[in-house]
Amino acid sequence: MGNCSACVREEEVAESKERRRRRKGNSYAEGEEEVGWGVLMRVLKNVSSSGRVIGDKYVIGRELGHGEFGITYLCTDRQTKEELACKSISKRKLRTAVDVEDVRHEVAIMSTLPDHPNVIRLRATYEDHLDVHLIMELCAGEELFDRIIARGHYSERAAAHVARTIAEVVRMCHSNVVMHRDLKPENFLFSSKKENSPLKAIDFGLSVFFKLVCSWERFSEIVGSPYYMAPEVLKRNYGSKVDV
Repeated sequence: MGNCSACVREEEVAESKERRRRRKGNSYAEGEEEVGWGVLMRVLKNVSSSGRVIGDKYVIGRELGHGEFGITYLCTDRQTKEELACKSISKRKLRTAVDVEDVRHEVAIMSTLPDHPNVIRLRATYEDHLDVHLIMELCAGEELFDRIIARGHYSERAAAHVARTIAEVVRMCHSNVVMHRDLKPENFLFSSKKENSPLKAIDFGLSVFFKLVCSWERFSEIVGSPYYMAPEVLKRNYGSKVDV
C-alpha cells in the first residue's frame, strides 16, 4: 500500500467520484442522472439472490455501524442461532446508475472470491422494496487501525505477521483477478476481540476485476482513500500493483 504525499487533497477523490456519477448511459432514467423511482427497481437482477424474505431466516438486531449508503446490523440465524452481520443498503440512496452498478459489482466480486480465512465471507443476498441486504460473517473485533493505535507500537515479529496476512490477501485477490483498490488498516477487522484472532479484509466496494493475461491493462479512475493511495492512482495510470 502506497501512502500518497501530504499535498494530496480529499477533494481529488470526491471530484473523481462525482465524475463517475455523471457518466452517460443511465439505463434507469432516460436523459437523467438520477434513478427514476416511478417504477420498482431491482438492484440485483443480474446477480444471484437468495430470493426469500430476510425476516424468515434472520432476526435483525442492533446497529453495528453505518456508511454512505446503508447500515450494518447484527443479525441472528433463526435456526442455528449463529450471529452474523447484515449490511442493509438503502435503495433511496442509490441515486444514479453508477451507484446501482457499484452495489452489483461488490456483490459479484464477493461472490466470486473463494472462502479464505483472511477475507470476510458473503453468506447470502436479499432484496426488498427498500433495501438490498448482504449477509456476511460477523467480525466482532476492532479494526486493525484501532488496535495499532491502542498498542502504540508493534514488535517486528507482530508487524511481520500482519504484513504477511495482508500480502496473502492481495495474492488471493489477484489470483482471482480482483484488484481491491482500497487496502488500509481501517478495512481489516479482527474476527473477535482475542489477541490472536484472525484478521479479515472487508469492504470490496471499490474493487474491480482485471485481465490477468493483459499486463498492459491500465486503469485511470481515482479511487481509494487519501494518504493510502499509490502514486500511480493519482497519475491515472495504474494496474493491480497498486494493492501492494
